[in-house]
Amino acid sequence: MATYQTIKQWPEADRPREKLLDKGAQALSETELLAIILRNGNASTGENALDHARLLLNRFGGLKGIDDAAVSELTRVKGIGPAKIAQLKAALEIARRLGNHKWQTGHPLRSSEDVFHHFRDSLEKQKRELFYVVLLDNKNKKIRDVKISEGSLTASLVHPREVYNPVIRESAAAVIFVHNHPSGDPAPSPEDIEITRRLKEVGEVMGVRVLDHVVIGHDRYFSFSDKGMLGACLVGPSIAPLPTIFSPRAASPARFPTAA
Repeated sequence: MATYQTIKQWPEADRPREKLLDKGAQALSETELLAIILRNGNASTGENALDHARLLLNRFGGLKGIDDAAVSELTRVKGIGPAKIAQLKAALEIARRLGNHKWQTGHPLRSSEDVFHHFRDSLEKQKRELFYVVLLDNKNKKIRDVKISEGSLTASLVHPREVYNPVIRESAAAVIFVHNHPSGDPAPSPEDIEITRRLKEVGEVMGVRVLDHVVIGHDRYFSFSDKGMLGACLVGPSIAPLPTIFSPRAASPARFPTAA
């Protein structure tokens, strides 16, 4: 029977922590990064931290699945106790807060993918539809996000007057509309298309640039701008398979234009 070895007993070049210090964090796989957070395995079962990391990633389908998992689900994984769960949740929360910091006031939103990253954590798990308008200056730097409505999107809930009131107050030069689909499917509904048409028309009259309307689903999104649906005559979309945030893109989304 093979003798159990801790990671400390491995050749130094193979140890995740030493590899990170020597080559940088970007050189490590998700399994290796997770093993550093977990720190140790279980000698009684002959499993080291890398074994536990691999088990967690396979069980929950990746880092996002681990992040989404409830504490009760994680405790059912053999060898993962309260201490390891606390370490995991703390590390993932730090990563989330760092990601959110990028989109604070004054940071530019350059594309639909930026918008998706900005709103993903707050919107993709919501059970109700939330509609936001993002106020931007003439360089597409964020002024602030404003929640306009909560509930199924209708013309009465998302009225141009309510949407453009904060735009006028903040003297925003451009806007991006964002809402979520609790079903997880970001394909726009006829109501989404009609609301976008009305809001775009009002923006043109007011001299406010409407850069996009982004619909957030589960791990994916739909961009009216990327699909060429922000023109004066909006028609029903032809929905192609939408890229997930984890899949390599065939082409990067177009950058939003700034004011001349």
